[in-house]
Parts: sequence; C-alpha cells; structure tokens
Amino acid sequence: MALVKLFVGGFPLDIEEIELAKLFAPHGDISTLKIVRDKKTKLCKGYAFIEMNERAGAEVAVEALNGTTLDGKELTVKINEEPADNSLLSDEFTVPQRPPVYQKVLRPY
Repeated sequence: MALVKLFVGGFPLDIEEIELAKLFAPHGDISTLKIVRDKKTKLCKGYAFIEMNERAGAEVAVEALNGTTLDGKELTVKINEEPADNSLLSDEFTVPQRPPVYQKVLRPY
C-alpha cells in the first residue's frame, strides 16, 4: 500500500491539526498530517502535508475540497507527486557519488 501525499494550502493560520483531520477524514483514511510551522516562532506557515492510505480517497479529497473556502480563505488541495524513482536504473547509468574534497586554506598575514 503506497501512501499518497497531499499538499494543503490557503487555510487560516490559526487552524489546528484536529480541524484539518476532521475536514479530510470523511474522504479517506489519514496516515499522517503535518502543519508546517516556523522552527523558531512555531507559527503556522500556511500549508500542510497530509498522507492518505489510498489514492482514491486522496483524489476524492482533492475534488471535494480544492477551491472551497474555510473561514473566508480559499483552500488549495492537490496531490503532491513524488519525483520519479531512479532505483530502477542499473548501476551503469548512475554516476558514483564522490566524497567532498577539503583543502586547507592558509590565512594571509
């Protein structure tokens, strides 16, 4: 079972995780929900990521909630497509990663 990640933006900055969960739960099972906050101030940055257990539920949530308003703010809800998995490439096509080279720099006098 592959989790499907949703991007959710445009909601009121004072919203709590439980409120978002109540909004998305009727459309499918939520695995994780993370409101992105500033590390220093802990204030909401205005977007969140929700992982749902099934793609069908995620698609229904996007259809039902994208463009709707919540406390006067318009929600943006879309499926966050992950970059293509490059693990299917054989070793002959991948570039080996080299460790960084450090060089001592002398201080001018």
